[in-house]
Amino acid sequence: MSAQGDCEFLVKRARELVPQDPYAAKAWLITARTLYPTDFNIQYEMYSIERNAERTASAGRLLYDIFVNFPEQPVVWREIAVITAALRNDSQDKHAQFLKGVFETLPGPVQCKMLLKATEQCFNTLEKAEMLLLLLKRFPESVVQHGVSLGESLLEAETVEDLDTPVNCFRKLFVCDVLPLILNNPEMCLPVSLLYKYMHKAAEFYICYVTKEPSADGQIQGSQEVGGLKSPGRGRSQHVVIDGLSEKSSVVTEPWERLLEMLCVVGSLCDWQGEKGSRSYSELLQRVTELCRYMSAADGEGFSRCCGQIVTCCSLVLFHCAFHYVSAVQPSLFQGHGALSASPWVLLEDLSSVYTDVEVERKHAHKKRKLADGREKTMSSDDEDGLAKGRGRHIVVNNTEMSSWTETLEHFRTARESWDLLHSHQSLETEFAKICSAWKTEMWLWFRIFLTDMIIYQGQYRKSLSSLALMSSLQNQQNQNSLSNSSNLETHRAIIQQASCHYALGEYRMACEKLLEVVAGLTPQNQDAVKSIEEQRKPRSKARKGNDLRLVPCTSKSILPFCLQLMLACFKLRAFTDNRDDLALGHVIVLLQHDWPQGENLFLKAVDKICQQGSFQYENFFNYVTNIDMLEEFAYLRTTEGGRVQLELLPNQGMLIKHHTVTRGITKGVKEDFRLAMERQVSRCGENLFTVLHRFCINEKIILIQSLP
Repeated sequence: MSAQGDCEFLVKRARELVPQDPYAAKAWLITARTLYPTDFNIQYEMYSIERNAERTASAGRLLYDIFVNFPEQPVVWREIAVITAALRNDSQDKHAQFLKGVFETLPGPVQCKMLLKATEQCFNTLEKAEMLLLLLKRFPESVVQHGVSLGESLLEAETVEDLDTPVNCFRKLFVCDVLPLILNNPEMCLPVSLLYKYMHKAAEFYICYVTKEPSADGQIQGSQEVGGLKSPGRGRSQHVVIDGLSEKSSVVTEPWERLLEMLCVVGSLCDWQGEKGSRSYSELLQRVTELCRYMSAADGEGFSRCCGQIVTCCSLVLFHCAFHYVSAVQPSLFQGHGALSASPWVLLEDLSSVYTDVEVERKHAHKKRKLADGREKTMSSDDEDGLAKGRGRHIVVNNTEMSSWTETLEHFRTARESWDLLHSHQSLETEFAKICSAWKTEMWLWFRIFLTDMIIYQGQYRKSLSSLALMSSLQNQQNQNSLSNSSNLETHRAIIQQASCHYALGEYRMACEKLLEVVAGLTPQNQDAVKSIEEQRKPRSKARKGNDLRLVPCTSKSILPFCLQLMLACFKLRAFTDNRDDLALGHVIVLLQHDWPQGENLFLKAVDKICQQGSFQYENFFNYVTNIDMLEEFAYLRTTEGGRVQLELLPNQGMLIKHHTVTRGITKGVKEDFRLAMERQVSRCGENLFTVLHRFCINEKIILIQSLP
């Protein structure tokens, strides 16, 4: 029998004995190994028996022997591939744990050599990177030799694959695993330009990860294992599954905190001025604001270093605070289906002065026209200096509706300051524009929402309309790419802001068209519920005139009152010009019913104008005026004491007969049609006013739009 035949016989015999007498099988193989020490099959069979029996120490020794003595055998590499796969996997499976234990028994140099050889055997880029990463984590000294090359290969793979998002398996592996090893290795010495490149790659990944639309099947809830994002995602992690990675491997905990920590490490490596380690984003802004004052005085190299530090830090503060602001005003963007019930918020002109910016020169003796002595005035011209002195505009928000309003407005303020700082110098603006171009921020819907609100805050209304058009375009693109369309409320958010901007520009017809478009999609709420909310909003102190903004929830009960106020503001100027316009004046009277008696002063001015004219024609009066005070006032105008004003308030009504008058009781000596109409109208005073006004906007849409220039 030949030597090969002898070896095969011995291996076969040992294999047959394993189930019956493993010790005898082992003895046969020891004998065989003594006789044929260079035969691979004998030694591999010995290893297989120990591996199958899960005897860690002996399996490890035998694996070491066959790896050293037979490094070219394909079977050996298949075995090593199984072991390294277990090492890369977080599985708690018993066999996987055994394989990890076998690897741990090997000497360190052998482990290192084995991992390097295993890496060479990989042809898949991601698998090869994971293998090399395993080497870097176990042997930090190898980071100097392999760290940068691994990072560059991952970034190159991302480019070759032409992926449309930075939230991909290659970037995730680079940012979350490879880059920390490179940055935290004291032996590494990278050029500043490469550090900036890596910092920006990491920032782009973290920002796009945290702002990525959640997966359709929801979110990972409260898992202690995967952690969660900090406010406004405290206690949660987004369910973002990255292509090429498992669900668990896709999770990135505390992305904003990780980004800040990485920024501080890069800052120390780049020798940034005033870099003192970890700090909050707001403190970061304070530091670069101080640094910006001295930038112009720096020399060429110092100027470049300052510019890089300011742009990098300030950009991250901007995106961090803008994200938190948008998370509050449009939560469904980042929180998926769990936040669909949370309505968006919308930044609008504050119209609280719409009722009070006219003075009533003359009061009738009629009891309903007497203002209560204790009624609080809500406007003062003394408060106009807030904007004039450059202190910015005040944003009014109802803190009972938005519990986190302080943090939300603070984030909005900090983001605006960051934007202003980035545009305070041409060099800063140029470098920031490069970052925005590389990251394609023009495609970020959430950032466009912030920019739009910021431009509205700045009072650049024409520019705001352009920004709103871009925002609507991005919203439509996102709806096409996502499983669920945005709610009507999110669509209304943009349209209502367009109306507010048109109004501020004096384009009242366009404002009215947009308002009526929104109103058509609203459902009138119960009047009492809305009134209680508005009572909470009423100013307790003097309101600033014309400069304030208001942040309100984009719901029917909040938006419908705003639409009515803005329509009133559009018609008010036309109604009270020297030229007679009964149609505009009639619209104003209908709209003044909302939030009564806030508009009493303005109503009295309207009555004064009617008295001065001696007549008034508005055929929709009895369709939409149900306010008892107004009805009584118009009944009084028919009396001798009221001036015997000619009123044409009925559809197709001819000139009223002058000698017919109406008393307060509307029961004596009246024209029958007018008397019956007034009686019917009094019986309607209990109707839901919002239903009446909503019907007014829907039915009279064409007339309302045509009434404005």
